[in-house]
Amino acid sequence: MHPKNSHNSSYNFEELTNSNPKLSDYLITNSFGNSSIDFSNSEAVIELNKAILKHQYQIESWNVPKGYLCPPIPGRADYIHHISDLLSNDIDNPNIKGLDIGVGANCIYPILGTRIHGWTMVGSDISLQAISYAQKIITSNSNLINNIEVRHQKDNANILKDIILPDEYFHFTMCNPPFHSSAEEAKKGTQRKLKNLSKSDKTIIPLELNFGGHANELWCNGGESLFIKRMIKQSIGFKKQVGWFTSLVSKKENLPKIYKQLNKLNTIHKTIEMSQGNKKSRFIAWKFTKE
Repeated sequence: MHPKNSHNSSYNFEELTNSNPKLSDYLITNSFGNSSIDFSNSEAVIELNKAILKHQYQIESWNVPKGYLCPPIPGRADYIHHISDLLSNDIDNPNIKGLDIGVGANCIYPILGTRIHGWTMVGSDISLQAISYAQKIITSNSNLINNIEVRHQKDNANILKDIILPDEYFHFTMCNPPFHSSAEEAKKGTQRKLKNLSKSDKTIIPLELNFGGHANELWCNGGESLFIKRMIKQSIGFKKQVGWFTSLVSKKENLPKIYKQLNKLNTIHKTIEMSQGNKKSRFIAWKFTKE
């Protein structure tokens, strides 16, 4: 993990259960004799997240509605810390503003962005229901109300248009795009992860599982490759309003297609590798040269 990530050490379940007593209902003893939870149990992960957010980020009220993705916080925090490195030229700027494309019902990236670095965050989503749930989290926490705004993307064909307003500037955008190209592929992906988890000591290593998830969270036509290529193409219209565009890339084999699109538009781009335990991930970052 990123050296500044506060989740580099093991979970202190004594402290976490003090912050969220309900977490104790899900505690088990792993093969090393340590307290843990079953990371394949979505309810256990939700209670763990509530405890982490309350204990480390002073978030008193947070929940994920049934059927929506439950994000693993350590990996999400890593993306935030690496973006901070990307903004090294703006490190002393107290007014960093970021856009999370596909904020989801959990609102996790804006929460971490504002609680770790004090950034102002905007989250967008095509799901009005997800926006409603995210807004409920914001209004339920006084330390988020003035720092996070959510906006509904009404047109599925657009990613940035009507979200980035005229004369508005974002230091960065971020995105965790839908991985899969169809509902069937998403289902198989989840089944494969669960099968792999059952072969390992699932009480030790939290994997990024899709616990349910609505269609727009899990898949889109063409999968993440086409989604990111479309975002790159649309980003040229906002090149003067964004410092760095970024997106997670789940599948390494998609990188050549993405690089081809970036080179076609003469962008400056880089790939930032990340790792959480045995899990490897990455995000692509690009910007346009000043004319």
